[in-house]
Amino acid sequence: MTPFGTIIQLIYLAGAASFVIGLHLMNTPATARQGNFVSGCGMAAAVAATLALIIHDGTVSVTGWIVLCAGALMGAGVGLYSARTIQMTAMPQLVSIFNAVGGGAAALVGIHDYSGLVGAVHGVPESTTITTLLDVIIGAVTFSGSIIAAGKLQGVIPGQPIAFPGSRLVNAAIAVVAVGMSAFLISTANIAGLVVVIIAALAFGVTMVLPIGGADMPVVISLLNAFTGTAVAMAGFVIGNDALIIAGALVGASGGILTKLMADAMNRSLANIIVGGFGTGDSAVSAVAVGGEGVRSISGDDAAIQLAYAARVIIVPGYGLAAAQAQHEVAELAGLLEARGVDVSYAIHPVAGRMPGHMNVLLAEANVPYPQLKEMEEINPEFSRADVALVIGANDVTNPAARRPGTAISGMPILDVDQAKSIIVIKRSMGHGYAGIDNELYTNAKTSMYFADAKTALAELTAAVKVYVG
Repeated sequence: MTPFGTIIQLIYLAGAASFVIGLHLMNTPATARQGNFVSGCGMAAAVAATLALIIHDGTVSVTGWIVLCAGALMGAGVGLYSARTIQMTAMPQLVSIFNAVGGGAAALVGIHDYSGLVGAVHGVPESTTITTLLDVIIGAVTFSGSIIAAGKLQGVIPGQPIAFPGSRLVNAAIAVVAVGMSAFLISTANIAGLVVVIIAALAFGVTMVLPIGGADMPVVISLLNAFTGTAVAMAGFVIGNDALIIAGALVGASGGILTKLMADAMNRSLANIIVGGFGTGDSAVSAVAVGGEGVRSISGDDAAIQLAYAARVIIVPGYGLAAAQAQHEVAELAGLLEARGVDVSYAIHPVAGRMPGHMNVLLAEANVPYPQLKEMEEINPEFSRADVALVIGANDVTNPAARRPGTAISGMPILDVDQAKSIIVIKRSMGHGYAGIDNELYTNAKTSMYFADAKTALAELTAAVKVYVG
């Protein structure tokens, strides 16, 4: 290897090390931003090294450089615009789109490489075709599956499971076609066969995600993220880029681990989630009439009195908080209570919201102190000592029905909100959550329902608390 090549490899190695360090820093919200910065610096160094290598080799034409620069500027512009303008409620959709872009880009690398293998005079090594075809299959599945997931999250596609008689057999048949044709293409390079593989992989991505309901979307997002990383790693093998292999492997491994943790948090196996059919999407239709039997509503003033004179309050955020973009209002209310001497903390369920870490990111945007964010295992023993549990839009993750067999969420670990001395639930209606069942917490004798949009309700509570504090 030439001295120049050695320098490039050392830069790739440094970039890979920064990815590992950045991933480690992302283990906790307190250092997550530093982790993003370190990883970003590593990626910038890797891109710069790659450009230097291209210039040194002189393999790219003027037209190629124009295309390369135009693509880079366009991608950077779209990325910067998205990062600055996308609302936190739409972040899961954005992550899904990014997964699609990553998977699609990796698939295109494999398609281009395999196309160049057709007609090879001395044959094609099996190791080359295997990694190339894996790149194409995984990338194509990720691309189409992520597009469907984004559509479900955005509401363009219905959030409930979409299936038809024999859909699982169709899925199996598509998978057999993709794998079978790939096995044939390993020994015989053929463009027509590659097209069949691409179409089958794209179709499988669609038919895999369509039957999966809204309740499983956080798991689906992290699974597709793992697919993206794996596809990128395969692309690294295809073009012989060590930095791409390491980065992809890290994303694939971390995404896989996160997927397992998310599935465990829902007490469901990954196989059950992929088979689909669970969850109906959020519903604004009232499942139980407001003020119905066993339901007790409360006014803003009464709720404010409970909060103002409590010694300890646990706030339970859910998707309702994100939908109303009320993170700043809840932070203001919490700050007001703390100024009065109230001990305030936040109970974070692993699958609250629509993507892994959704609530953490949302509250961090409102500068909620990281130590106040408590994970489920840490906060559950504290509910029995809380004077008030303030639930904001969280539904299935607080439903005591999970403790009984025979329900759609049986066995799912939940936040023990019903152990608090008093419970206030802010919700627009009695509509059920993703799992499609009523929340038994709402008819608990200790529960009071505050029917309002989260942003409006929290603003009213803050104003009322100020009256009692003042």
